[in-house]
Amino acid sequence: MSQADTQDAVLDGEEQGHHIHGSLHKLLIAAIGIVYGDIGTSPIYAFRETFAGHHPLPPDHVHIYGVLSLIFWSMMTVVTLKYVTIILRADNKGEGGSLALLALISREAQGKSWTMPIVMLGVFATALFYGDSMITPAMSVLSASEGLMVVNPAFEPLVLPISVAILVGLFALQARGTAKVGALFGPIMIIYFATLAVLGLLKIAEQPEILWALSPLNAVGFFMDDPLRGFLALGSVVLAVTGAEALYADMGHFGRRPIRISWVWIVLPGLMLNYLGQGAMIMQLSPAEANEAIRNPFFLLAPEDFRLGLVLLAIAATIIASQAVISGAFSLTQQAIQLGFMPRLRIQHTSESAAGQIYIPVINWGLMVMVILLVLQFGSSSNLASAYGIAVTGAMFIDTCLLAVLLFNIWKWNRLLTIPLLSLFFIVDTAYFTANLTKVPSGGWFPLVVGLIAFTLLTTWSRGRKLMMERMREAAMPVKVFISSAATSASRVPGTAVFMTSTPDGVPHALLHNLKHNKILHDRVILLTVKIPGVPFVDPDKRCHMEDLGQGFHRLILKFGFMEEPDVPTALAGITTCGPPIKMMDTSFFLARQTLLPSSRPGMAIWREKLFAWMLRNAESAMEFFRLPTNRVVELGSQVEI
Repeated sequence: MSQADTQDAVLDGEEQGHHIHGSLHKLLIAAIGIVYGDIGTSPIYAFRETFAGHHPLPPDHVHIYGVLSLIFWSMMTVVTLKYVTIILRADNKGEGGSLALLALISREAQGKSWTMPIVMLGVFATALFYGDSMITPAMSVLSASEGLMVVNPAFEPLVLPISVAILVGLFALQARGTAKVGALFGPIMIIYFATLAVLGLLKIAEQPEILWALSPLNAVGFFMDDPLRGFLALGSVVLAVTGAEALYADMGHFGRRPIRISWVWIVLPGLMLNYLGQGAMIMQLSPAEANEAIRNPFFLLAPEDFRLGLVLLAIAATIIASQAVISGAFSLTQQAIQLGFMPRLRIQHTSESAAGQIYIPVINWGLMVMVILLVLQFGSSSNLASAYGIAVTGAMFIDTCLLAVLLFNIWKWNRLLTIPLLSLFFIVDTAYFTANLTKVPSGGWFPLVVGLIAFTLLTTWSRGRKLMMERMREAAMPVKVFISSAATSASRVPGTAVFMTSTPDGVPHALLHNLKHNKILHDRVILLTVKIPGVPFVDPDKRCHMEDLGQGFHRLILKFGFMEEPDVPTALAGITTCGPPIKMMDTSFFLARQTLLPSSRPGMAIWREKLFAWMLRNAESAMEFFRLPTNRVVELGSQVEI
């Protein structure tokens, strides 16, 4: 049995997701609300942009049937087969997402020559997500607010102010946590998907032959009839599957089974019925009416008396979609910090019971500023559509690359199955990505620029951190030498001293400086290193590794998963292998604050060293990050050349 098969044999919800609680139907409702918010709002703009976007198509029989066929088979290939069926099997101790997958591959393939390029790809996928997390709220909220113009054209001047007000309110509420609001997400999205299905069915009943659009022959015929337009149309068709990557990223919250069931039985039918309904409505109109209706077919599905209600429901759905992306940005940032790709940032937990509900102020307000600037700069969802998609398709392509490594090197699937399957995914992803490259001049440059900036920051911090640790390790005094020379000569005072160090080898600089200036040592000295292995959660029984060094000295390694809060005092309280229990009132924590100096052998370009130094200065203090008691901490400066 392969590793993937073994994973599938485990009951979802027991070992798959750390945050899973409740019965299956509750998980289904929650998953529909959070996981499918982004892809669920795609019918508002995807079909419209394909025909009325920057590369317009005539709304005739060939093109409507061709586009609907492309949408359906894109959903089946990209979402159902690639993500729901295969990638969801790749869980890292229950967690999903690009960084979790990257950590899984890196852990299983240590020492392999191809590990570094794969790591870079995974980091770039993470960087692209930040560009996507800016565009998604802007695109979703703006497209829904534009529905007001369908209700009454007089609302047009209010669209931008309303959109900005909704977004400001959404970001302002993040600090309060999403637990209470999140409870409403599922029911609202169920009503939303039911509405999509009903509106679509009503139009399909009037034009049942539209169901023939599901045949792949229509997509083939579209490309044969009009190859150039068919290729350009892919840049808009892909909007129908944006949000597919959220299925994998949110696996740790709900487990694989609820995500799969809700997609197959609720989300996919609701989406496709709505797309077919939009196509059926346009097919019934005269050419002149069709050209007018295609500018906003989603809202025109509803009878005139119900359009305002549909607009309000769509706005609620887009707020939920935006919330899911914002929460995803918080979660991804936490993973990046723990895995050593970002400096420590202030992380606030907004729920006492749900570990995954966090709030990161600098990410929240940074996203808000960029989202509002996007709304004001582009002015309409059609203009924003030109910037939307390239980040998603880039991330999807990278996910396929990571999947290839997983299938060939980790799971070792049969090549006769793997090669055709991966070939299909690469062809689809490449087609969508290259089609979106045509959007670069008109707005697609934005997520690429954001991705490159984020990638530079992530890699600079990772490289700088490694260089700094190497230099500190080189300059460190061997522990045994220090103990033999200092332990007998220095005065000992009662209590416990914890010296935190990033490297488990050698004597911490803070210990050397403390001895030099204060001329004392505590009765019990603990050299503490916190490690974040490539797993989301660490078994409490395996969290601590204690080594007795003699003369009252102990080496302690604490391990936390990349989805856990590194609470050092709580972990220390449970240690009984180094003498009496550690009491916080008798314990002092010593930290070293590094100052970077110019080096005669620079390990990075000068501008990257300056960037790393700036990031180091602005990182949250170790005291706050590790939850150390503020009145028990002593900081000592040290200088490091990188």
